[in-house]
Amino acid sequence: MIIYSWNVNGYRAVLKKDFRDWLDSCGGDVVMLQETKAHPDQIDDDNRQPDSFSNAYWNWSKKKKGYSGVACFTNPEPLEVNIGLPDPAYQDEGRVLHLEYPDFHLFNIYFPNGQMSDERLEFKLGFYDCFLEHAEELRKTKPIVVGGDFNTAHKEIDLKNPKSNADRSGFLPIEREWLDKFIDHGYVDTFRMFEDGPHHYSWWSYRFNARKNNAGWRIDYFFVSEELKDKVVRAWIEPEVMGSDHCPIGVEIDV
Repeated sequence: MIIYSWNVNGYRAVLKKDFRDWLDSCGGDVVMLQETKAHPDQIDDDNRQPDSFSNAYWNWSKKKKGYSGVACFTNPEPLEVNIGLPDPAYQDEGRVLHLEYPDFHLFNIYFPNGQMSDERLEFKLGFYDCFLEHAEELRKTKPIVVGGDFNTAHKEIDLKNPKSNADRSGFLPIEREWLDKFIDHGYVDTFRMFEDGPHHYSWWSYRFNARKNNAGWRIDYFFVSEELKDKVVRAWIEPEVMGSDHCPIGVEIDV
């Protein structure tokens, strides 16, 4: 199964930037989008349910319009689809789609950004913990695959300028420690299974010619629980694909 994840930073916006050409030719069995910023009723039928996929699932922000939101386009039909995390505190912003397949639980998640305030940083950390607790419970039945925008660069190698960003949410010690904890619980960063070198990023600021200069951050990931690790065939980043301040990432799993 080939699975893609892409923070499109506005589904209606990316549709104007050759997104459908990429979507229809990418070869993904599942394509997971984050930050769709749209209610499905705001999207025409052809783009709400692309004909290159058999199924489309949406979760949008109930808190405010044009904010957050995730979607999944799939060909293999899931056994079950769930929206949100168990805690009601994390259900209104349209951040989670959980698709259950015969071989694993698949999560598409747009994790919160903590830059706005201390309160939002606490919300982000609480969301992280709620997800981990939920994943560990589900993992008792079958392995976990989670992809999306984690909004945190893990190691210094994962961003261009670690020193100047050490006090910025997205690279704070407390956020990076949570990723350490996540990995200590037996989750594997699939990209680092195949590539241990620097200069591989998935997000670039729109300012200062950051993308042209490859001054980016790797904050989009696919993790698998370690019992699925040997089934991971490859994992990659597609920085040449434009249309958003993020680029697509992919993973292939032998099922």
